[in-house]
Amino acid sequence: MLSVRCGGGGGGAAAVEEHGAVRHHRPLTPRQQQQLRTVVESLRLDPLEVDEGARLEIARQSYRAGDYKAALEHCNAVYRANPRLLENLLLLGAVYYQLREFDMCIAKNEEAVAIQPNCPECFNSIANAWREKGDVDNAIQFYVHAVQLRPTFADAWTNLANAYTRKGNLSQAAECCHQALALNPHLADAYCNLGDVLKAQGLYREAYSHYLDALNIKPTFANAWNNIAGLLMQWGDFNKAAVYYKEAIKCNPAFYDAHLNLGNLYKVTGMRQDAIVCFQNAARAKPENAVAYGNLGNAYHEQGQLDLAILSYRQAIHCNSSYVEAYNNLGNALKDAGRNEEAISCYQTCLALQPSHPQALTNLGNVYMESFTVHGNTDSYNWIICTLQQLGNDLQTAVLRIDPMAADCLVNRGNTFKEAGRITEAIQDYFHAVTIRPTMAEAHANLAAAYKDTGLLEASIISYKQALQLRQDFPEATCNLLHTLQCVCDWDDRAEKFVEMSSLPSVQPFHAIAYPIDSTLALEISRTYAAHYSLVASRFGLPTFTHSYPVPISNDGRTSRLRIGDFGNHPLSHLMGSIFGMHNQDTIERIRSEAEHFIDVSSMSSDMIAKVINEDKIKILINLNGYTKGARNEIFALQPAPIQVSYMGFPGTTGADYIDYLVTDEFVSPLKFSHIYSEKLVHLPHCYFVNDYKQKNRDVLGPVCPHKRADYGLPEDKFIFACFNQLYKMDPDIFNTWCNILKRVPNSALWLLRFPAAGEMRLRASLADAISKGVRADQIIFTDVAAKNEHIRRSALADLFLDTPLCNGHTTGTDILWAGLPMITLPLEKMATRVAGSLCLATGIGEEMVVNSLEEYEERAVSLAENPLKLEALTNKLKAVRMTCPLFDTARWVKNLERAYLHMWNLHCSGRHPQHFKVVVLFSEIVGLDSFKLQYPPCPLRRRHEGDHLAGRHPGLDDDDGVEHQLVVGLLGSDAEYLIPETTCVCAATTLEKTSPRPRVADPPRRLCSTTQKSPSSCTSLFPSTSSTSVLPPTFLPRPPPAGHCPSSSAAAAAARRADESGARRRSTSTSGATA
Repeated sequence: MLSVRCGGGGGGAAAVEEHGAVRHHRPLTPRQQQQLRTVVESLRLDPLEVDEGARLEIARQSYRAGDYKAALEHCNAVYRANPRLLENLLLLGAVYYQLREFDMCIAKNEEAVAIQPNCPECFNSIANAWREKGDVDNAIQFYVHAVQLRPTFADAWTNLANAYTRKGNLSQAAECCHQALALNPHLADAYCNLGDVLKAQGLYREAYSHYLDALNIKPTFANAWNNIAGLLMQWGDFNKAAVYYKEAIKCNPAFYDAHLNLGNLYKVTGMRQDAIVCFQNAARAKPENAVAYGNLGNAYHEQGQLDLAILSYRQAIHCNSSYVEAYNNLGNALKDAGRNEEAISCYQTCLALQPSHPQALTNLGNVYMESFTVHGNTDSYNWIICTLQQLGNDLQTAVLRIDPMAADCLVNRGNTFKEAGRITEAIQDYFHAVTIRPTMAEAHANLAAAYKDTGLLEASIISYKQALQLRQDFPEATCNLLHTLQCVCDWDDRAEKFVEMSSLPSVQPFHAIAYPIDSTLALEISRTYAAHYSLVASRFGLPTFTHSYPVPISNDGRTSRLRIGDFGNHPLSHLMGSIFGMHNQDTIERIRSEAEHFIDVSSMSSDMIAKVINEDKIKILINLNGYTKGARNEIFALQPAPIQVSYMGFPGTTGADYIDYLVTDEFVSPLKFSHIYSEKLVHLPHCYFVNDYKQKNRDVLGPVCPHKRADYGLPEDKFIFACFNQLYKMDPDIFNTWCNILKRVPNSALWLLRFPAAGEMRLRASLADAISKGVRADQIIFTDVAAKNEHIRRSALADLFLDTPLCNGHTTGTDILWAGLPMITLPLEKMATRVAGSLCLATGIGEEMVVNSLEEYEERAVSLAENPLKLEALTNKLKAVRMTCPLFDTARWVKNLERAYLHMWNLHCSGRHPQHFKVVVLFSEIVGLDSFKLQYPPCPLRRRHEGDHLAGRHPGLDDDDGVEHQLVVGLLGSDAEYLIPETTCVCAATTLEKTSPRPRVADPPRRLCSTTQKSPSSCTSLFPSTSSTSVLPPTFLPRPPPAGHCPSSSAAAAAARRADESGARRRSTSTSGATA
């Protein structure tokens, strides 16, 4: 007779076996297989000649061979001939069980009971079906009835033990297992089920021993392999656990539990693609089981494949409409896809099924905490935000009322507080979370981040280390710990840490600018973050933005006005205070607090901000944040403006294909380094780094400094070196160089900032070795951070500023130069390492402050300290040029930036891709006359999108001051070649060597044309003479025409077109091999 019984462990798959000689499902021998084929073939030839006994035997053998559909076909044939054949009904029930048609299994066994009411196998099989249907209580009643009918029914005792285990009645389960083993000591299922009972009681070693007993009896027992693997995984032996799961699958390729558990193991160990394959196999093994689809959705979600995750979660819900976890996880996937309204509906459905579901309450609260899109009525918007935030807090509080020990909810609420700037409350929640669950690595990491935000760096380091002790594969914590250690000058094992960090995916671009890593790696880090923001932007589901038909902008504003959007809230606003007001209001609309158009978008959602930018027809959108705090780069990833530019806030490449240009200068970002930038480089004259000192900090130029050295603990009789950069910019190499300088200049001291204060102790500890070599402890003096004006004024108390090469002083460097304090800086390759050099060169005397190696750095510092007259001369020159040098000439910088904007736009109008170019110094700047105007012949506009031309005018150029603007828009290809329209007359102009002072002339220089001996006023164009240092490469200066020749306008235009075409060819060649 037949019985159906379930193996133990993890709700393992049921096995159907004959109660008797063929209990262990021995595979058919070749001879038996041949006999089966012969019988089946004879059945096909003459089915009427095969009696029901033979057909039933064929059904049994098909069942044993695992061909359940064939077995069902033969059983049904027997059933049609004799519906009351008990053996056939029992086999039919077993077949339907294996086909997972549990209702039919119950029905056929009930028919058998009607024939033989005291058949224990029938009740055992009915119980198994009810158990698989999820009704364990009903199953227990049928198991009990089966053992009552036959107390020696070992299979039923085993299955009853399994049911009691699932209900948590462990003592009764253990009694049933012992009863089964007493009846049959070789019953592998009983050993396996007893192992499950012991495991549930926490007796893992004893459980492991019983699973091994089961395997000794039945080496192909898949349940036992699966359960041992579960213990190994619990003990952290993932490699061995994977081997055991695979063995279980080898024994039973359709073993749902083993596929599911192996998938979970792969997911934990980061092998997400392998996990997806396992979950897919589990879903194929049990297509009606929701858990496999739910886990598959989780794996897709972690891979960022949101569409597949959503599809899998919906399939799980289709299998089980009451599956609360699937609703919650579907809500998470929809939220990440930007479909917040659908996400809220999922969370609400989850809570309708389980009102106290902590994660759904928390997630619903988080959605409500996020900004909703409201535009127009700011008061209404703010009211809605406050209401939703309160609702979110209420939901999180509700979770804690339901479960005060809900560490996850505490962390989420802490995150909400942290984002709202309520750091103290965030720390309280994080601390409470780690108290409740000390093994929660994420809570320790978030606590560390909050400590860091409040300046408690030592506490932050401790918490990050605790997080990494709990979870070694925690790249975010690893990278943040390294940066925190850098902030306090903890350089132990520094080289090894940076090697480890270079292989991690979570290095932040802002941290990378101060790390000693390869520039190409820094570019890849930025590209990774840029791709992340593209993914975030794609979740908004917005259609591609379209931009209005491009129209060139003339410099007199007659065509239209170029709209510039400066987006960001960044400390550089202190440097840019007067810039917006200096823009040419006829050409560029300024956007600032007192501007014509000012929109506060700080509280809008990112997709709404992008819509506003696009609707306002912003032509050029400027990113002032980059990857600094508060950045919302997903807005730029949506590409709401036709041209997007990165400027100043982040001193490095964005790595983003949606950022067209980086505004910089030739020293900071020379074209030989263009391969480490994703953007095209726009070189402003002099220095790209803008400031507003002449307008806002002119008072510091007073002849008398109100501060004294004694105010800051500085000795009056010593030479004071200073560095006011944040301490994270320092590294062991520069610190050792400083120590060498102090040792060589004994009567000197180094003045540093407590920025942060925790770094002072570490640096003093680093002095131990230097002290043993002659540096005194009192040669290092620390001072607290001061207000801006005081900081600039007191900088003059020092004698020489020592810059940090890995990451220069940028704003700080501008501060000290405005204070009249010379510096020494060493430029390297990355942008952040070259800014101070550009600042120095823009003063006009930078050659004396920029060095090429650490050795030269040390020698220059010692030389200036030992030669007071040389240092005094340098200091006096710096102070003298502050009001006239380009570095502090904000108005000049604004004009140059405007010319860059106009050229970006006109390149776009001409249908050309962004390219490197340089804004060249105006001739009027060279000769010192802003009013000096020159004429040039009209030139045709380049082809626009429709191929039309604007006759007689360059795009964006006014004919009245053509040469100025011809110099401005001279293109710089990727090989830095200027493209100049060919002319037929060259005029010599006053040009100056770099070392010559700017001439002060009252009238335009009267130099005669080298070929015609005419005055410049009679010539059609003016360029510098090839005999002097030129602002344009001599290679591309046009050849002089024959003597006495003066071209017509049409001839000049044709010549310009020829030069234009040749230039285009030259650009095409150089750009094709560019890597940027």
